[in-house]
Amino acid sequence: QVQLVESGGGSVQAGGSLRLSCAASGSIFSINGMGWYRQAPGKQRELVAVISSGGSTNYADAVKGRFTISRGDAKNMVYLRMNSLKPEDTAVYYCQASTTFRVYWGQGTQVTVSS
Repeated sequence: QVQLVESGGGSVQAGGSLRLSCAASGSIFSINGMGWYRQAPGKQRELVAVISSGGSTNYADAVKGRFTISRGDAKNMVYLRMNSLKPEDTAVYYCQASTTFRVYWGQGTQVTVSS
């Protein structure tokens, strides 16, 4: 089992920045990739950014050049640095961790960007 806890969400004006953190606990040795997803009201959950155990990253087109995903040295942390935030980035952001057999989700953290 893997538990994920997100932090760092909040409210910011357009053009501002936020940094989300996700702490994994439990069977962290079994984690392969980690990532961030988001879900806006009335929309499906969508990929924001993912990072593999080897450090390879992949971003949604909508956030390329503005967001940066990274993992901590201890490998149980994943971060999302969000710059140049836009109102359309408003959503609940979820941390995800994948193992060989299943995917785990955090409880989500709200990000609100006002114009």
